[in-house]
Amino acid sequence: MNDAPIQRLPRLLLVEDDPVSASFLRDAASALPALVDVAASIADALVIARRHPHDLYLIDANLPDGRGEMLLQALRDTGVTTPALAHTAAHDDGMGARMRALGFVGVLQKPLSVGELHDSLREHLPAIGMQPRSGGKLPDWDDASALAALGGQRPHVDALRGLFLRELPGQRNRIAKAVQAGDQAAVRGELHRLVASCGFVGALRLAQAVHVLQQVPLEENALQQLQFAVEDLLASA
Repeated sequence: MNDAPIQRLPRLLLVEDDPVSASFLRDAASALPALVDVAASIADALVIARRHPHDLYLIDANLPDGRGEMLLQALRDTGVTTPALAHTAAHDDGMGARMRALGFVGVLQKPLSVGELHDSLREHLPAIGMQPRSGGKLPDWDDASALAALGGQRPHVDALRGLFLRELPGQRNRIAKAVQAGDQAAVRGELHRLVASCGFVGALRLAQAVHVLQQVPLEENALQQLQFAVEDLLASA
């Protein structure tokens, strides 16, 4: 397995009150990969911003309790200099210039693709923990690395993957229970075993999710990304 040091992932604050848009933007940004905190209002965003430092803000131009620039000004008043991107579904040719004049570094027009979002995030995020451009999720399986780890024997790879998939639901459940109990030692122990298995069978996307959760073992969003990766692997079987 790869023993290289794990880089810190960027952390984003996404402010979006529409549940569908929030879900898309959160999942797409998480796949970069990044850690994403979500708020649905100015009030919630200010609470979360005090709780965690962020590398980038993604702020809806129109929120239930005010406009996006009001939130940005409130954040700036606390001394925070984190760059902010606005996002809007409004079609207004002059909005980009107005929002930049108000302190935003750019404006994203909704709806947008995963690739478009990733391009904007890469432009404004520090180069930490970033993956090569892929246009979306990492693939579930990396056959080349699995074959290399197991001496090029395809039957051996298939057999080990079968055992891996049989064990995976139990591992997922133990990790989730440990996160819910706040037991970091138990989470790290399960992840240590799982990351080695991922390397042997070439479970590429799950290995990335494991690396993320190792950095923040009690982070619900990181746990959710691991669970999504597990569900996709089990579905592929």
